[in-house]
Amino acid sequence: MVVVDMLDDDDDDEEEEEYDSDDQGSDEDDDDDDDEDSDDDGEGFEDQGSSDDEDDILEDQIKKAKAEDDGDESQDELELVEDFETVPRVFAKAKPLKRNKDGKVVPSESEEKVDNPEISKLVHTDDLSSDDEDFEGTGNRIGRVPLHWYDEYDHIGYDVHGGKVIKQAAKGEGGDLLDQALQNERDLEKKKYTVYDALNDKDVQLTDRQLELIRRVQAGAFAHPEHDANPDYIDYFSGVDRQISGLNSNRHELKARFQPSKFEKMLVKRMLHKLEKGDITMDYLTGKVKDMNDVKRKVKKEGENDKPFMMWKGDEEDELNYRKGPQHIAAPKLPPPTHAESYNPPEEYLPTEEELKEWEEMEVKDRPHGLLVPKKFPNLRSVGAYEHAVRERFERCLDLYLCPRVLKRRLNIDPESLVPSLPKASDLRPFPTSNCIEYDTPHDKNEDAPMIRCLSVSPDGQFFASGASDGHVRLWEVQTGRLLKSWNISKIAENGEKQEKQQEDDESQCKPVVALEWNPNGSHHCLLAAVGKCAVVIATGTAGSSDAELSDALLSAGAACKGTSGNVKNVKAAKAVNWQACPNDDNASNSSVSAFGGTCGPVVALRTTREVTCVKWHKKGDYFVTVSPKAGAASVLIHQLSKANSQQPFSKNKGGEIQCACFHPTKPFLFVASKQHIRIYHLVKQAMVKRLLSGCRWISTIDVHSSGDHVIVGSLDRRMVWFDLDLSSTPYKTLKYHEKALRCVGFHSRYPLMASASDDGSVHVFHSMVYSDLMRNPLIVPVKILKGHNVVKKIGVLSFAFHPTQPWLFSAGADGKIHLYQDI
Repeated sequence: MVVVDMLDDDDDDEEEEEYDSDDQGSDEDDDDDDDEDSDDDGEGFEDQGSSDDEDDILEDQIKKAKAEDDGDESQDELELVEDFETVPRVFAKAKPLKRNKDGKVVPSESEEKVDNPEISKLVHTDDLSSDDEDFEGTGNRIGRVPLHWYDEYDHIGYDVHGGKVIKQAAKGEGGDLLDQALQNERDLEKKKYTVYDALNDKDVQLTDRQLELIRRVQAGAFAHPEHDANPDYIDYFSGVDRQISGLNSNRHELKARFQPSKFEKMLVKRMLHKLEKGDITMDYLTGKVKDMNDVKRKVKKEGENDKPFMMWKGDEEDELNYRKGPQHIAAPKLPPPTHAESYNPPEEYLPTEEELKEWEEMEVKDRPHGLLVPKKFPNLRSVGAYEHAVRERFERCLDLYLCPRVLKRRLNIDPESLVPSLPKASDLRPFPTSNCIEYDTPHDKNEDAPMIRCLSVSPDGQFFASGASDGHVRLWEVQTGRLLKSWNISKIAENGEKQEKQQEDDESQCKPVVALEWNPNGSHHCLLAAVGKCAVVIATGTAGSSDAELSDALLSAGAACKGTSGNVKNVKAAKAVNWQACPNDDNASNSSVSAFGGTCGPVVALRTTREVTCVKWHKKGDYFVTVSPKAGAASVLIHQLSKANSQQPFSKNKGGEIQCACFHPTKPFLFVASKQHIRIYHLVKQAMVKRLLSGCRWISTIDVHSSGDHVIVGSLDRRMVWFDLDLSSTPYKTLKYHEKALRCVGFHSRYPLMASASDDGSVHVFHSMVYSDLMRNPLIVPVKILKGHNVVKKIGVLSFAFHPTQPWLFSAGADGKIHLYQDI
């Protein structure tokens, strides 16, 4: 792919590296299905509507999460143990306490403090003798393993070193029960007390300290002899004066103590409400009356309620509004009776026998009058009861009961207030307003004028070139409108193709010039045109005294090509493109326009395997990109004119057919547009930076703002989409002002102008101000609609180009005319 030297002037000694899209990861793999649409012709998109939004997968993710949660539910159940023995709990009874004359508790005999120093010495001594502390590691270390598992063995477990703990019976030390009874008697005589350790299968002799602790616990006393169970209570806080001690002296008063009480406010409000209703009086508040019931009884006896009052107050509707619960909505009124319901209707309302038979076969809702059949009576007295009265009344009640009613309020909003305030078009000048010059393409009078497919203006604004459907590239002078040069490059494409029968003179075989662009570098005077399967580099011959030699040096490498791929180092690109120098004919069309001479006419042709539809220069004027949608992996090729070299950046085509491509003006980025997406690739890092979602069905053209932060895209479904690369990958604005497909969109390089050309025969000009302040959004205001082209075969304006230094616009249409619009 293009390497770092693309942005440097001295790029002769740099190495080139190939960029393979297989290393991109799975970012492009996710979009394979999104970009594979039907390969319909572009003309079919003219009458289609806007596309739908992308599918939201949030609901699927929620469903999957719920399914996973349901699948993880544990199937384990707890077994309840019902058969177990319950032992009643016995609590020790509290013994009565004895107190002395001062009220202090006198300890009992069992709890008396022991002053014997020998006993205290025994209790305080801690020799750390415990079953859990086996420093030698000879104890049994089987944990909670049941001991009956070792009944059949000579050992009872294993120690910390892995050795067996042998049973006493196996050692011959235990003896029988008689020996044990005799040994216990001897121990009692010697005042030795032993207990049996079943875990280690040995007898353990109790120490004096352990015996003393057991004795005190059995006696109901505390194990420690000096422990005081009932100490004297000391009032640590209440017995200290806060002011003297200084406790809490550094605390500030609460803020709520300096504010009115909310509770008192609510209480006063409640009292005022009762006063307004008459439930209480001032006598009750001042304390003269203790019970309001006495006042009510007194008023009732005096007969104050016998005063006259209004029976109909007229505020019944207000009471309905103030009542609690949902708001009352009046039922819809029945329609007034018509002539068909009259007892003496006109003759045209009376049905005939055939109409009555048809009404009987129809459903009730489809009949003209429902269940009613118009009848005529001589007088009102002869009218009987309506037979369907009960049914209609019942259905009416069902409608009122089951059908919900909602009260809708109309918003009194001025529609003009919803429209954003935009500045006047007169305040946004300059922009092209009037058709000043018309350039006629020469053609036979008996034939239709060739369609002008593409336009491009020189960097100095003195010349412009046009590409037509007859395969000619014409060079014009802007000020005089004079046709300077005309090159038939369709012959170059036909001569390169190997056909069985060559028909050079047959006009039906002429291939149109579909893309044309002038070199953006002012020192390089050359054109790049796309015709058939070729991309032709044309020297314009408009160079000055200082640029003629520089332009010839740039084109020298291409002019030296002999139809082989010797200069193309990339193996893949060598199979996809072939550089071939064009023969230099000494005719008038190849004579230099400038007085300083220089090369003029087609210089080199790049022959590809498929038709080329788009060509774009890099800003520095050395690199350019060609797009062939049907070429598969070789649909995008990057070429270097100074070295006559080509590169194929992608090894696979995963994004569908490529429609167009262009370079970033300041950074090593390449914009590649497929039918629905725009991918941005970093040429140095060889990775995809961003993917833009256009929301269009078929992208037709693309252009990048001179700042490089904004991109506009035109589509065949009448949309022009504005992307702000600093915001997101979705469109910032979507404009739909044209009635048919868009053929060309672009920015002005100097003025805040933007335009779009469509098949409806018009060019829309917009004021597009991009601010340097990142907090301000771009200002987009439509200012002018330029009309002047005729629609031929459902095709209108195919291309346009802004003047590089003036607010002028060149437009080319299918009627074979080129118009220049100026700001007058």
